[in-house]
Amino acid sequence: MTFVVSAVVVTSPLQAAPFAAIVMDGRTGEVLYEKNADARLHPASLTKMMTLYIVFQEIEAGRLSLDTQVTVTKYAASQPPSRLGLKPGQKIAVRYLVRAAAIKSANDAAAALGDYIGGDAASFAKRMTRTARQLGMNNTTFKNANGLTANGHLSSARDMNLLGRRLFYDFPQYYSIFSRRSADAGVATVSNTNARFLDDYEGADGIKTGYTGAAGFNLTASARRGNKHIIATVFGGTSTANRNAKMAELMDIGFAKARDNVQEQPPVAAAVEDALVASLESGIDEIDAVGGAGKIVRVSGEVKASPRPKARTEGTAIPEEMVIAMAEGIDGALAEATAEPAPEGTLQFQAEAMAEGDMSEDSMAVAEAGQEAAPDAAVAVAANDPAPAAPAEPGTLEAQAAALTAAPPETMIADAGLSEAPVDPALAAQRPRSRPEMLVAAPQVAEVAAPAEAPVAVAPEEIVVAEAAPELVLTDPGTEVAAEAPLAMMAEVTGVEAVAGATAPAPSAVELALETAPATMPKRQAPIFDAVATAEAVPTDTEEVVVVMSTSGERFFGVNVGKYSSRYEAEKALLKTALAESATLNVGLRKTVQSGGAWRASFMGLTQEQAALACRRLTARAVPCETVGG
Repeated sequence: MTFVVSAVVVTSPLQAAPFAAIVMDGRTGEVLYEKNADARLHPASLTKMMTLYIVFQEIEAGRLSLDTQVTVTKYAASQPPSRLGLKPGQKIAVRYLVRAAAIKSANDAAAALGDYIGGDAASFAKRMTRTARQLGMNNTTFKNANGLTANGHLSSARDMNLLGRRLFYDFPQYYSIFSRRSADAGVATVSNTNARFLDDYEGADGIKTGYTGAAGFNLTASARRGNKHIIATVFGGTSTANRNAKMAELMDIGFAKARDNVQEQPPVAAAVEDALVASLESGIDEIDAVGGAGKIVRVSGEVKASPRPKARTEGTAIPEEMVIAMAEGIDGALAEATAEPAPEGTLQFQAEAMAEGDMSEDSMAVAEAGQEAAPDAAVAVAANDPAPAAPAEPGTLEAQAAALTAAPPETMIADAGLSEAPVDPALAAQRPRSRPEMLVAAPQVAEVAAPAEAPVAVAPEEIVVAEAAPELVLTDPGTEVAAEAPLAMMAEVTGVEAVAGATAPAPSAVELALETAPATMPKRQAPIFDAVATAEAVPTDTEEVVVVMSTSGERFFGVNVGKYSSRYEAEKALLKTALAESATLNVGLRKTVQSGGAWRASFMGLTQEQAALACRRLTARAVPCETVGG
């Protein structure tokens, strides 16, 4: 009889993976419980948290979007389960790959993302390790994007817990993907591998599971209750149920130890890499490192050159005379803009109105009334002629204004050609220039040297008429007067002078000369600003004073800088603009004109090129501008 003995060999179960765990207060990062937290173990699919972290970095940096189309590589398509089922050469959007990697833990989806960002698996793994160092994960080295077991692909419970907290704080807009029970991944609908724990534990909101034979059942989870937030990680569970039970125990420990109402302390966000080159610490396994030795990549940060913009080409130096003139123009503009408006009816008010072409009808009526009333006023003034006041400093506008306003009747008499008004000697030789199209022929009037206080009248035969006698200065640019008009005007007042002679001092030689005039002066349309000029018998050169700038020489253009509610605002705007753009507007005439209830501020008297250049420069400074004229 033959007996057959059979031996049954019963193998012992595989050696369980080492256990490690850590519990942390998610608000502050305080560790509430830990066991083997720094042991370097296989992280399995917890690795995908780092892959997704880098994807989110790229999206925030603008180098990637959720709609970016990724071409699946052969390497990614060849990854073992869990899989989405991608094919080599297939194109799929980043959003679908993110859903598949985060929810289903698809290895091919994670590998496709890594290949697209890093160029290949090895390069992306190096970036994963560098990013881990930036986040403080000092016991972690990655070899691939999906967590499949590989030599040197190691991490720790503490590092993975830190990574889970960084995903929560650094990318809160994407964190909810880890709590979704299912999602559309483009080619299929995927379900969450952590759905059981999310459903069973109160307050659970994420985040990632992992499993390989070498790693066991791993889980990083997050839960919130009230104002408490706990993040915990388990390595080395023996099954899904065992892992979930361990996690529930750790969460309970955390909620029991966590303090109420603590101040939240988010981690400092990590910098996003601009290049795939950085230094690594020694002592950690690296790609292609012999014997697992650390590999250090050193990059020289020495600055070889300091790029600077080229200096502007220096233009032609501005002559000193021009600089002084510009400074004086600015000072004058400032004084003019800040000065109070002259009272209506005064010489200054009439000059401004005439220069702007905007003299009111009331002002013109006052001027005409003054002319008509001049003869009557002459009689009263001749009877009671007060001693003239001391003149102001010669050569100033104040001297002329004081001479005219101190004795208004005499001023009106001079306007009518009746008698000699007190005139500042320094101003007698000055005459303003009229506008070109309205030039007035200035008649010549003889000057007679007579004593200041003659006790008796001067005989007519003492009058000496010379060709070089000073001019009777008529500075009204708005009236055309014939050459013989002054003589006609003189005859009109002969009778008045006879009445005044009874009680007044002896008439001057000029008055006697005026008495011989036979004609009548036509009524004027605007006031005369200067009195009859008297000077020495010897003719002298006169100094011309420009009152109105000529628009000749092709200066028919201007620049309008806007409309304003008041004249003061318009003048203020002109001053500011002149100070800001003195190079091109210094030669222009500032002008404000009221139109349609608003005051238009303009610079006139420019050439077309000057106006265009000024407008371009002002527009570049955000100052409203338009060219006018032409």
